[in-house]
Amino acid sequence: MTASATLLNALLPLVAELSSQLPESERYRRLLAALRTVLPGDAAALLRCERSEDGDDWLRPLAIDGLSPDTLGRRFRVAEHPRFAALLAAGQALRFPTDTPLPDPYDGLVAHHTGAPLPVHDCMGCVLQVDGQAWGLLTLDALEPGRFAGAAPLEALQAFSNLAAATVATAARLRQLEQSVHNERQRAEHFRRHTPVATPRLLGHSAAMRTLQRDIATVAASDLAVLITGETGVGKELVAQALHAQSDRADQAFVSINCAALPDTLVESELFGHVRGAFTGAVGDRQGKFEQAHQGTLFLDEVGELPLVTQAKLLRVLQSGQIQRLGLDRERTVDVRIIAATNQDLAAAVRAGRMRADFYHRLSVYPLQVPPLRAREGDVLVLAGYFLERTRSQFGLDGLRLEADAQAALLAHRWPGNVRELEHAVRRAVLHALRRPRTPGQLLGIVARDFVLTPSSIADSADAERAAGLFDPQTPAPPAAGLREAVAQYERQLVQQALQAHGHRWAPAARALQMDRANLQRLAKRLGLLAPSATTPPAAAS
Repeated sequence: MTASATLLNALLPLVAELSSQLPESERYRRLLAALRTVLPGDAAALLRCERSEDGDDWLRPLAIDGLSPDTLGRRFRVAEHPRFAALLAAGQALRFPTDTPLPDPYDGLVAHHTGAPLPVHDCMGCVLQVDGQAWGLLTLDALEPGRFAGAAPLEALQAFSNLAAATVATAARLRQLEQSVHNERQRAEHFRRHTPVATPRLLGHSAAMRTLQRDIATVAASDLAVLITGETGVGKELVAQALHAQSDRADQAFVSINCAALPDTLVESELFGHVRGAFTGAVGDRQGKFEQAHQGTLFLDEVGELPLVTQAKLLRVLQSGQIQRLGLDRERTVDVRIIAATNQDLAAAVRAGRMRADFYHRLSVYPLQVPPLRAREGDVLVLAGYFLERTRSQFGLDGLRLEADAQAALLAHRWPGNVRELEHAVRRAVLHALRRPRTPGQLLGIVARDFVLTPSSIADSADAERAAGLFDPQTPAPPAAGLREAVAQYERQLVQQALQAHGHRWAPAARALQMDRANLQRLAKRLGLLAPSATTPPAAAS
């Protein structure tokens, strides 16, 4: 079969699929598969151009074939990768000489190549032009030098890139059409203009994450209150930011407040503001978080930590939009969209009397559950690739390779600390790998032992409590005494251990003991662990 016939046979199915309703990821996968049919190589990638708010140009992989799965989680700064810069500058199909001194951005990422860096090989690529602008790149690598020698491969790549540009343009237009219901097309353009490029992305292609992203898109355009629930470290604040970025309020303020970090004496001042002289230390007028978030979004993180009296006052704001600064009789109206987050079971908190039922129902108009990392099949390597590329750039490294045993270890771990634990594990692994001796130019490979992963059984609640130091199995039994005194002594010991384990901070100690902060302070006072005056809040915080 001639080269022209091969090209035609590969292009015809793609042309036929232009009008079909394929998911973008599948459309791009077929595009790369067709490319490797026309130009047999060992690795291919489709990368999208992006520009950050500080003016840096980046390339984000949308589809790969023959590269390590973690490549999809990486973002390549063009200024750090001269081959990518050369392709973008060329504006057309370009083949690099096999003796080029330019480093290869895929060192350590070619799926079937071990060792480092990549040996002399053949590499070429082409810019995809959409509406007269550089949309992205197609790259093709072959480990055999000279595979793409001659003019024919370059001509074939150029011809293929024209259809590839039509494919990505079609995918973009289909996506816009899907968003056009109820004027979604105009809203999508609004989001594009006002959402900063630097807004963290919700990475992942698992079914659980696709469901979450659909739910976010469903509720974002409304002003409904959203309650985000999920385990520690799953990225609840990122979900809140995504909701804000996809809302009509995207060009307004996104204000967040950690309710667990608010002292009882300052809760109202932080939320509603105060005027000069409202209480001791109020030396001037101050806006509260609600005023700062006017016409925007207020994110209440760890909302389950709010005292009951504050819940009652917040309920009034949620119902009427009226706030009143401390020390001021006059009310003012605010327009704020509320998003709250918690890792607690708030329904159980309502039953236990730690949360008002009416406040809970006001917050949870549209609940969103963020899945734990162990339920996001396949996302671990994508996220690991994202964190590896960020770490590589921050440390100024030439390249990082996630070895096969490291990938297996990441997939096998249950990640009780979720995405936050994975991020810390990746940074730690890079530091451990840097301690190993390397020859000049040798690629840094991350192996399983670099991660130093703790046993997954720590996700078990009893093990977690032991790991936190709250319950010591070697603690001696209480002395022989009456039941009431024995119980009091045991309670005293648990409270002391919880406070010590959390730096004598009441909110995290109360969370560890699964109680309300105010109830813990009252218990500590009854047990003789707290001076009577220490639990009396100032009048300004009542």
